[in-house]
Amino acid sequence: MHNTEARRHRAERQRWNAKARRGKDAKGKKRNTEARRHRGAEREISAVFCGGERGVCGCPGCSGGAADVGRGLCGIIAGMKILLISRCPPYPLHLGDRLIVYHLAEELEARRHHLDLLAFYDRPSDPAETARYDYRFEHVELLPEPRRSPVDYLKRLAMPGPRWPRRAEQAWSPAMWRAIQARLDTERYDVVHLFGGVQVYEFYHALRGLPAIITPYESYSLYLRRVVEVERRGTARRTPTVIQRQLQLQLARRFEAWMFNPYRRVVVVSDRDRDELLHLNPSLPVEVIPNGVDEYHFRRARVNRKARALLFVGNYEYPPNVDAALRLAREILPQVQKQVPDVKLWLVGNAPPPELQALANETIKVTGRVPDVRPYLARAAAFVCPLRYGAGIKNKLLEALAVGCPVAATPLSVDGIAVRDGHSALIADGDALIAASVRLLTDRALQQQLADSGRALIETRYSWSRAAEMYEDLYGTVCRDL
Repeated sequence: MHNTEARRHRAERQRWNAKARRGKDAKGKKRNTEARRHRGAEREISAVFCGGERGVCGCPGCSGGAADVGRGLCGIIAGMKILLISRCPPYPLHLGDRLIVYHLAEELEARRHHLDLLAFYDRPSDPAETARYDYRFEHVELLPEPRRSPVDYLKRLAMPGPRWPRRAEQAWSPAMWRAIQARLDTERYDVVHLFGGVQVYEFYHALRGLPAIITPYESYSLYLRRVVEVERRGTARRTPTVIQRQLQLQLARRFEAWMFNPYRRVVVVSDRDRDELLHLNPSLPVEVIPNGVDEYHFRRARVNRKARALLFVGNYEYPPNVDAALRLAREILPQVQKQVPDVKLWLVGNAPPPELQALANETIKVTGRVPDVRPYLARAAAFVCPLRYGAGIKNKLLEALAVGCPVAATPLSVDGIAVRDGHSALIADGDALIAASVRLLTDRALQQQLADSGRALIETRYSWSRAAEMYEDLYGTVCRDL
């Protein structure tokens, strides 16, 4: 059933994308003309470098049907065999670290690459949910994530030898090591792509020298540094919690200073994360590839924004989202009410903790997890994101921009997203964020401007197709470096 629904969804999206690409206005026709000219140039390039033979390489000018696997002088491989090793399965999608593997696999499969997946899992329901995504892979295997104690981490810091296991029994997860070896004994892979940080870095020597890149998503040191800064502002004393966070920060910094060294490329989702890793290890080959958004699923809403409501969406198993929601309800909303007395606040998302549920009243709606966030994004006057700490890119903001929900957010909230203040979002904090929220509740023209500009930004820079192209180029680069 899941596979049938997925195929139907994919067919609908392909029809929608085809219609969007055709472009019926003059601007669309101009883009199409430019695209044809660009494809013509690609064919000329492929003719020079690889003779224009179909199936020799994967470049758009010569691949055609891409029947056979092979590498042309352009260095791109058609029909690559790719092994994905992930810290988590690619489902459910309300967990942000899972959706990148889900959508990237969808795009790579559509480009005729062949994918296998080995992933850790930590939720009891994970093994039962493989039908949601296994049709994208030729092989899927889930293994329980091992427990790692503070002593395990300290051993690897104190003794450089054990940092890089060379046998299964030396790894934190011998089972994953053996699963990797079994795949390498069975298949010939062109490239290996690891998703995660401390959970997966240790498998470098299990890969037998294959070209490999690693995507830790974000810098955990950056996340912890911001946590410590917020906690310091909240207390004048060195409480046990603050001291513990500082120790965790030092531990994370020491790991991130060497953990990614052997990999040919390290990929993070924002410039801030890249800068943090380079501060710890200036020679690290770090690339930035932002997440995308499903443009079809989160297409522009065609309803009137009738509600005088502010919206925040988040997975509340993630502490920064709880902090942001509480701040919005306790600090921002009362000040907004002084100017807009009938304002509502919608707090939407998975696993709201008791302190958040206790806020529910006639003004504040706490929904818990909903089957579809789009009706809320389509009707709220503004998506207000008052995050004070965190790292990486905020998928909830990409989704809000895609649907055309006007955004007011702190600068930290828009890390990795190229919004312009006053053009595609309002970027503010403190009293200025309160004022921005009031403006969006009362100024329909501003709502429309931000909605139009936000959607345009998503279409030009944050599609999963664009992310897949960047990863595909990176695969070709690391293969050429052999």
